[in-house]
Amino acid sequence: MREQLERKEVETFLPTITRWSRWKDRRKKIAWPLFPGYCFARFDPANRLGILRCTGVVNIVSFDGEPAPIAAVQIDSLRRLVDVDLLYDPCPLIQEGMMVEVVHGPLRGVVGRLVRKGAHARLVLSVDLIGQAVSVEVDAADVKPY
Repeated sequence: MREQLERKEVETFLPTITRWSRWKDRRKKIAWPLFPGYCFARFDPANRLGILRCTGVVNIVSFDGEPAPIAAVQIDSLRRLVDVDLLYDPCPLIQEGMMVEVVHGPLRGVVGRLVRKGAHARLVLSVDLIGQAVSVEVDAADVKPY
């Protein structure tokens, strides 16, 4: 699907996470979609029929029949996360908690929801429109209210 969109000169973004896959005779690390079933694409809404005709595209996230844009800060935050060498995992979108911005370290400028677990803090980067999120461990001293 992503390759078909790219052939149509549609900008795509498919965040992935490395997982171990097991076959009968071996194990191998593979890139698995961070949010299975979702590939992000930037396109002119007037061209949505061409997008829907791509094999594997089931639907476009929409409201009232119109494609719904995802906030640029959410996509940019995910791009930054997958480009750095930190461990992250998909997690359910958390409704409560404080929105924060990272002010120090490799994720500086990233905005997310802060969730504390014991002595550690986790930052949840969400894509609200599709109800998906990813979490990463951060130092609580490196964030400020957004």
